[in-house]
Amino acid sequence: MANFTFQPTLIDYTQQRSAGLYKRFFAWMMAQNVPQYEAFMEPHKRSLFSQLHGTVLEIGPGAGVNLPFYPADIHWIGIEPNPHMAPYLEQKAAGLAFQLELRIGTAEQLPVADASVDAVVSTLVLCSVEDVAATLQEVLRVLKPGGRFYFIEHVAAPQQTRLRTAQDWLSPVSQALGDGCRPNRETWTLLEQAGFERVEYDRLQAPMPLPLASPHIIGIAQKAA
Repeated sequence: MANFTFQPTLIDYTQQRSAGLYKRFFAWMMAQNVPQYEAFMEPHKRSLFSQLHGTVLEIGPGAGVNLPFYPADIHWIGIEPNPHMAPYLEQKAAGLAFQLELRIGTAEQLPVADASVDAVVSTLVLCSVEDVAATLQEVLRVLKPGGRFYFIEHVAAPQQTRLRTAQDWLSPVSQALGDGCRPNRETWTLLEQAGFERVEYDRLQAPMPLPLASPHIIGIAQKAA
């Protein structure tokens, strides 16, 4: 059985008091399944995450939708800014074989030691962080030499398309209602500029409830050994 550890701190307590009803609602919403999307992504996640080993850091694990796809021999650390996700994560962890450790923090300032993890995972997170470039520098900092960053992210549609125009127009609404989500981010460019030794990704169109988030990239970025 999984050993789920949640590390509260004084900062966590302050966040819990200030998170408010919206954060509670967003945590509940993230715990609800989107069957069509999850069925579409399942083979992609199984293939991508089968390569994981050692200590795995997941940024913004939310309600734990990725946990069932991880190998049984890893040590999982989750960095989550919303403390109200913890009960959903603990419930999702029940019955898993690997060790789980949840820490409250942000992607731009990961509470993790330098060069201490074998892999970092991010799914549908880089759209909503305040500073993608700073987040990717943190990913590089915490990865061991040769470590890998595994990502599945929804991204901007091509320029001069109707979807891109809609993404640009509706981005302020998405940020307000979607916990900071920006559907028009060209995340692949930021990945290529971050300083990884190698960045490889594929593009796909995922069946999302909102078409704004349908364009996806999925891939791996490797830190130099």
